[in-house]
Amino acid sequence: MMKRRSNYGGCMSDGSATTTSSTSKDEEIDWEMRPGGMLVQKRTDKSDSSAPNVRIRVAYGTLRYEIFVNSQATFGELKKLLTAETGLQAGEQRLIFRGKEREDGDYLDMCGVKDRSKVILMEDPCSREKRAIEMRRNAKIQTAHRAISDVSMEVDKLAEQVSAIEKSISNGTKVPEVQITTLIEMFMRQAIKLDGISTEGDASAQKNLQGKRVQKCVETLDVLKISNARVKPVIVTTKWETFDPPIPTTAHWEFFD
Repeated sequence: MMKRRSNYGGCMSDGSATTTSSTSKDEEIDWEMRPGGMLVQKRTDKSDSSAPNVRIRVAYGTLRYEIFVNSQATFGELKKLLTAETGLQAGEQRLIFRGKEREDGDYLDMCGVKDRSKVILMEDPCSREKRAIEMRRNAKIQTAHRAISDVSMEVDKLAEQVSAIEKSISNGTKVPEVQITTLIEMFMRQAIKLDGISTEGDASAQKNLQGKRVQKCVETLDVLKISNARVKPVIVTTKWETFDPPIPTTAHWEFFD
């Protein structure tokens, strides 16, 4: 920043010096160096408020926008207005005016932007690549969540069968051993599915939770298998009722001449 003060040479009377000093304070001007090397008067809020608004036509691919903005605003401020219209953050935008990309600190009027001027908006290539990576990452996470949810639903069904077997054994009813063995194999299949799911973040916590559920159910079935072997099968005997043989009867025949 540079400052210019009025300076008068030569000898002056005391009254003249006082007047010159007062004039010097009134004429004090703040200067700033623009990116292109141009020395211009520094903008103030007062000067900005008196500047008129201009309508800028913005082209973003096949889309067209009309933005009303102060003529002495910066391209950075224009980007903030475009964020609400396009969804692109200011750091993801590149504004082209008269074939040149403009910096955030460039003033619209100093660059020649007038009412109905056309500005081209482009998405920053690096931002586009980051967005694509983020979208792939989110899609991968969603796929993992769906796979874990499917396993969870299947484990819920199998857990109900474990509860039914446990209730039967506790009531003294022997369960076919093949039923317990088959159920263990079905749980192991779900464990293999979980191992094949690639996860990160919150999905990893859900995966670990379902893995612990599967392990607990398998351990329960192993204990039930031992308890089931100790249950004595119930032998059902049928008592038959016996009857005395019938008394033989003889038929009396009548003869006719």
